[in-house]
Amino acid sequence: MLRFKKLLEDELENFNRLEAVEHTKEATKHNTKTQVIFAVSYSGKNDIVQACQNISKKVRNGVMEPNEVTENVIEKELETKVTSIPSPDLLIRTSGELRISNFLLWQLAYSELYFCQTFWPDFGESQFVEALQCFQKRGRRFGKRI
Repeated sequence: MLRFKKLLEDELENFNRLEAVEHTKEATKHNTKTQVIFAVSYSGKNDIVQACQNISKKVRNGVMEPNEVTENVIEKELETKVTSIPSPDLLIRTSGELRISNFLLWQLAYSELYFCQTFWPDFGESQFVEALQCFQKRGRRFGKRI
């Protein structure tokens, strides 16, 4: 029982966070302009693998032919295809890291990447404006030649 008590005490903060998430979902369920997606324990590689597995089952079961597998088909099988939001235009990577860390590997194909030295808790409005100004100066081609 002491272990169980310690577990509950140690996890109380996590339980409160879950309650806060549920409260926020309920309080904002009628909002239509903003969608927030939390990528908790998300893996871009795993997202692509599970999409391929789902598609391969459809091919094996005769639901579709291999030549019918397109980018659109793959995108529809991704775990992240839960909203109508398109792939990100801009990824802001904080803390001086120069990598995307297995995050949205498929979806970032044509996203602009912005790297800054600021750590996430300190990333504020002025850093956000700087990132947007940098983004505005870029010529986006989406994989096409100029």
